Amino acid sequence: MDTTPQSYLDLFPLEAIVYLTPDSENVLEDIDPSKVYVLGGLVDESIHKQLTLRRAQEQRLQTARLPIREYMVKAPNARNYHSETLAINQVFDVLSTYYETRSWPAALRAGVSSGKGYVIPDTAEQ
Repeated sequence: MDTTPQSYLDLFPLEAIVYLTPDSENVLEDIDPSKVYVLGGLVDESIHKQLTLRRAQEQRLQTARLPIREYMVKAPNARNYHSETLAINQVFDVLSTYYETRSWPAALRAGVSSGKGYVIPDTAEQ
């Protein structure tokens, strides 16, 4: 892994950048090796709906969200809490597992903790 203080906007062509945000209408269906995926491009201690989406739109970037709604179901829980917003390490775990397995259920099972209130349907009763 390489790190730099430079912005991803200065390092890569805009058309190659995909900004991952849970607020995107576009579902990430596959990982394209020719694209650069921005995760955690905006780290915010409190969750502000649409903030990352607005930032990506201001920068004229493509956006996508992980396919949580497509592969997972809301699990009943005492707090009735369900969140598609993941920590950077969780998004990384999902993407790296998907890249290795080519299975969204396996990737989401690996990266989305039960505390988020979502489960893969075959584990909904567990």
